[in-house]
Amino acid sequence: MTTTTTYIAFLRAINVGGRTVKMERLRALFAELGLGNVRSYIQSGNVFFTTDEPDRAALTRRIERHLEEALGYPVPVLLRTVDEVAELLAAEPFRGVEVTSDVRLVVAFLSEPLPADLAIPYTSPKGDHEVIGADDGAAYVVIHLKNGKWVTGELFGKGYGGSVTSRFLHTTEKILAAARKP
Repeated sequence: MTTTTTYIAFLRAINVGGRTVKMERLRALFAELGLGNVRSYIQSGNVFFTTDEPDRAALTRRIERHLEEALGYPVPVLLRTVDEVAELLAAEPFRGVEVTSDVRLVVAFLSEPLPADLAIPYTSPKGDHEVIGADDGAAYVVIHLKNGKWVTGELFGKGYGGSVTSRFLHTTEKILAAARKP
């Protein structure tokens, strides 16, 4: 029996740094791979699709290779099932964190777990962010804006060699809601 899975592809390096990709083109690239029900949400590289391909790692490599060939630069792809994202949000990883005008809540999707020697909670040397929790697939980061801006940098220090793409918590909630729509 074949099982069809609905994935959310969280893409890194889409529509940042002068690398502009229209969502219509991005959806077409996913459809070229034979993936079903391809849809996208906002311009930051969130694609939903269905597949019966059982090997997530092989699927990820296939998508990354196709995107790089078509776009001319690497695009890290972090695949999560709709159920996995729902479970992540249901766990309320930011419970008890007070949101203010200078605080943002961010889900950092990870290609591999954080280094075992990264003590969590972890506060960056400049105090601009705190990693308050993590599991194998995501880290939960509280951003402290400086002069109203998020100073992007290495979230986990130099010891993390995997790919990371981040979404604000409220955006992640909207992505999940959109992915659940037929």
